Amino acid sequence: MMKCKLYLFVLFCCVSFPIAAQLTYGTTGLLHAPSAEMQRDKTLMIGGNFLNKELTPPKWYYHTYNYFLNVTVFPWMEVAYTCTLFKAEALGLKPYGYTGFTNQDRYFSLRLRALKEGQFWKYMPAVVVGTSDPFTSTNTELAPTEGNGYYSRFFVAATKHIPLGKEEIGVHLSYLYNKRRDYKLNGVAAGITYNPSFHPQLRMIAEYDSKDFALGATYLLFKRLHVQVEMQKMKYFSGGLTYKIHLK
Repeated sequence: MMKCKLYLFVLFCCVSFPIAAQLTYGTTGLLHAPSAEMQRDKTLMIGGNFLNKELTPPKWYYHTYNYFLNVTVFPWMEVAYTCTLFKAEALGLKPYGYTGFTNQDRYFSLRLRALKEGQFWKYMPAVVVGTSDPFTSTNTELAPTEGNGYYSRFFVAATKHIPLGKEEIGVHLSYLYNKRRDYKLNGVAAGITYNPSFHPQLRMIAEYDSKDFALGATYLLFKRLHVQVEMQKMKYFSGGLTYKIHLK
């Protein structure tokens, strides 16, 4: 009950253009599932998130944080670099006098737009293919099933925005895949987004990420700072901030 109250409080206080960003991966998308939406050309995003352990791969049996740098190099290509913090205890470093967050996992993400929404006919959805953490840098003999490619995933995603009178909803469908033994992805993900006409700055999101259902929302503060909140499995809170600018 307290978690639900906290979630509603954040939504109420942060009201103020939406951003399509994913807490875990630091890329454009829904909450945890991918989408085919793209940022504007030359968009730069810098952000950080609190990640509930229910949202992360099993390597993180504790709540953690990440931070990322994301650049839309061309209108059809987005690249991100994301770091997720490790605790010394989880790495076996406590006997050496280390405690708390002392290390981090690093990986790149890439998204490529194959089709633009309405490109050849008005009902055509946008299509994006992408990957995050595609290969491991250590224990290469174990890759891609083990090693440190904890957030490994490959996906294809489609998005279509549908007008409903004065309103518009976004419908998103994707397929995710990897070969991980500890965090296997191999299935369909889907989501719906809604920006109400009476307050277009608010973006509400409902999704199934191929594993769990989640609800969340994004807001813009001071024209640059975006706030995102999520309730994974409808009860576990994660949240983050992203600073977004458009380069000339």
